[in-house]
Amino acid sequence: MGSNPIGATKKTSCTHAGGLPHWCSANPGLADVHRCLYGPRFRGIRATRARLGVVYSIHATKKLLDRVKQPVMPAVSEPATVLGNWYATALFWKPQVALVVNEQTLFPVLMPLAPAATLMERFPDSLRQILQARRTEADFIESEIAAMAEGRYAKTANRSVVGIMNEFRYLAEVHRAHRGVDDLLVLSLRLSETPCGPLYKRHVSPDRELDALVDSWSGAVPAS
Repeated sequence: MGSNPIGATKKTSCTHAGGLPHWCSANPGLADVHRCLYGPRFRGIRATRARLGVVYSIHATKKLLDRVKQPVMPAVSEPATVLGNWYATALFWKPQVALVVNEQTLFPVLMPLAPAATLMERFPDSLRQILQARRTEADFIESEIAAMAEGRYAKTANRSVVGIMNEFRYLAEVHRAHRGVDDLLVLSLRLSETPCGPLYKRHVSPDRELDALVDSWSGAVPAS
């Protein structure tokens, strides 16, 4: 794919993936974007939602929903997690794999699909492993995983993220077929370095977008 960003789209508004408004101008720096959302007020709101069991959604493609065989509900509009909602699809490799992509940062996570019925329950541990492998701040990891107490499946709604998932699937297959990379964690890290069109005016690639979000979160957390 070279250095050209995938899924290039024109962004004209400034909204949070979870539906909360940004009180800032369009296309600001990510730290400014998230400062209004990750301060003490909204951290308290997210904690309350987590206690009530309303946490986040995984928007799954039909082929994934056919395999997990779990109830499909309306998406959580204001997730209790910092990363917000995720998108996911099934890859029919041997063995089969789930590709899960963060709606906000486009950060990808590849994980075993089987047993499909427990994908939602297993996802936080897979996310933890890849965040630890890339040395993401430990406090952020623990806070985010602890907040992922309960998720629910929803239908896909964001065509841009679905398009990014398709591009990641293609790139992952290229890495497997031509570069001999089969380890799902290594594949996830390589995909996270891919320039993506929706991120082009911010931090270009999912790994950098995630780092900026974590830095923003750290700046909003009061010192102990």
